Amino acid sequence: MNREEILSKLHDIYVEVLELDELTLTEATTASDIDEWDSLSHIELIDAIEREFGVKFKSKEVMDWNNVGDIITSIAQKK
Repeated sequence: MNREEILSKLHDIYVEVLELDELTLTEATTASDIDEWDSLSHIELIDAIEREFGVKFKSKEVMDWNNVGDIITSIAQKK
């Protein structure tokens, strides 16, 4: 699975979890770019991502994420 495919799946997860009909998600997107992406929704996003991709993230790994690109890198390393 390449980065574009992962980003596409992440987009669908973000739309569903954050309940946004329109969302532009790029590798550079951060939580501060999306009002609905708060600490609670961050936990929900992690859970949904882990289920969708069949992976588990360590707390340190999650804390090191700065943007969607970092999430993609973590997923790609586990697949």
